[in-house]
This record gives sequence, C-alpha cells and structure tokens, in this order.
Amino acid sequence: MSQPRFRTQNEVSAGGLVLSQDNPRLIALISHRNRGGHEDWVIPKGHRERGESLELTAAREVREETGLEVEVLDKIGEISYSFRMKNVRIQKTVHHFLMRQVAGELSADNDPTGEVLRVGWFDLDELDSTLAHENERSVAAQALEMLR
Repeated sequence: MSQPRFRTQNEVSAGGLVLSQDNPRLIALISHRNRGGHEDWVIPKGHRERGESLELTAAREVREETGLEVEVLDKIGEISYSFRMKNVRIQKTVHHFLMRQVAGELSADNDPTGEVLRVGWFDLDELDSTLAHENERSVAAQALEMLR
C-alpha cells in the first residue's frame, strides 16, 4: 500500500509578547478555539502579507487581534513546526518579538477574522501556566530572560 502524497506549503507568521504601558509585568494574550473545540490562550500572531517586514507583520497582527498599538523592542526568536490540513503539509515558521504598548485599549472587537474569543493581561509569572503550547511557553521564557 502506498503512502498518500502531501503537497508542502511554507507559511511565515509574526507576532509577539506585548508589555503593558501601565505595568511592564503584564503581557497581552489572546484566546481562540483549538481544533478540539476548547479555548487556548496564545501569543497574538498572524500571517505575513506580501512586502511586509516581520516587525510590521507582528505589529499589525497584534493591533488586529488585541486593539493595541505597539512598538517593537527586540526579536525574541522563532519557532518552526509542521502540521497537516487535508492533503497539504504546512511547514510554519513564527517569528516572535518583544513589544511595548504605546496606545490603544485591550479588546477583541477589532479582530477581522472573528477567531479571537477573549483578550487579557497576564502577569509574567503566569505565562508558563497560561499559554497552551509548549513552544510558546519557551518563547515566553526567552522573553523573561531578556527582561532580566
């Protein structure tokens, strides 16, 4: 029996951890519904549009998903993973940045996709127990090291 053939598609996304302008110990996160139907808290991020720098993508996606205007402070790093959707294998790389809120109010009302369920501020010490994915917990740990 032959293995099914999968087409591979590469995707690039960017986003980041946003420090509150009022309390630099607070980080903005979003929640969305996972494939199993449960709510997951994750780092705001999204697809890079043609011609955008990674920093511009990250800032735009954060604004769309959280309502916050941000400045990019530094690059934290990137994570890569793959998954399948029907007969396509998606090879995804997500670039994460450390950011600071410069304007706006935390709100899920601006999300054009409707995928964001809730938004919230979380203390730096809560990220490890709040973030749904191990690779994002690793990104948060790197950001904590950068902030020390």
